[in-house]
Amino acid sequence: MQLELKNVSYTYGKGTVFEVNALSNIDLAIEEGQFIGIIGHTGSGKSTLIQHFNALMEPTEGKVLFEGEDIWGEKYDRRALRSKVGLVFQYPEHQLFETDVLTDVAFGPKNQGLSKEEAEARAREALVQVGFPEKFYGHSPFELSGGQKRRVAIAGVLAMNPKVLILDEPTAGLDPKGRDEILDQISYLHDQRGITIILVSHSMEDVARYADRLIVVNDGRIPYDGTPREVFAHYKELEKIGLAAPQITYIMHDLAAKGLPVDVQATTIEEAKKSILEALAGKGAKR
Repeated sequence: MQLELKNVSYTYGKGTVFEVNALSNIDLAIEEGQFIGIIGHTGSGKSTLIQHFNALMEPTEGKVLFEGEDIWGEKYDRRALRSKVGLVFQYPEHQLFETDVLTDVAFGPKNQGLSKEEAEARAREALVQVGFPEKFYGHSPFELSGGQKRRVAIAGVLAMNPKVLILDEPTAGLDPKGRDEILDQISYLHDQRGITIILVSHSMEDVARYADRLIVVNDGRIPYDGTPREVFAHYKELEKIGLAAPQITYIMHDLAAKGLPVDVQATTIEEAKKSILEALAGKGAKR
């Protein structure tokens, strides 16, 4: 198993009057190469959860293991871990600081001990992987558009060759075109490099489209963990905790209520289209 949380709990302000329990007895196993979506309302504990994956936060109780090793063990190299488990924060462009794009992306590999030439080679490769135009490599990152800054920030993490890439709301504040471009690029990276992707998102459509596994966080616990189809089948329960299913799910339930034998567990436009066409052709069956 690549990443494991065993009975992990985390309490803010433990032992004070401000004590808040953010995670409670989390058991979670993540296999190499998965594309995981994490959803939860604001304050559910999802940001606290992902910061445990690369030792930015230490559990109050329990253990976090990466490739079988306790990351809070006495001799464990947590700095090296953060190169293997890369975390891109929400609005990651706020982390950009160098004078030009190439230098900014090369910063991480240089910190890993690579020569300037090796670091720049890694940076160029990462920029290509996120679809960033070469003509802007010498530009100040502060002169770029929001979507371009986001690509540079993601490239800065990719240049360190992580085994796991965690993205906390990577499309926040972007227009629909920019959002689709970023997510398509992340999906391409997952397919081409085979790295584990953990995507935190408020968009049910996005996680339904891209993730093969969906984890729901609520009040510091994980009530649902499965494929998007399995999780969104509980759409009424999700509504009770402040979430929802993709709009397609509601449309399919409405069609089924009107007598059309469609797949009510469809979560993407492609699945819905196929099911509706089959139903109209007389081949569909309620599932």
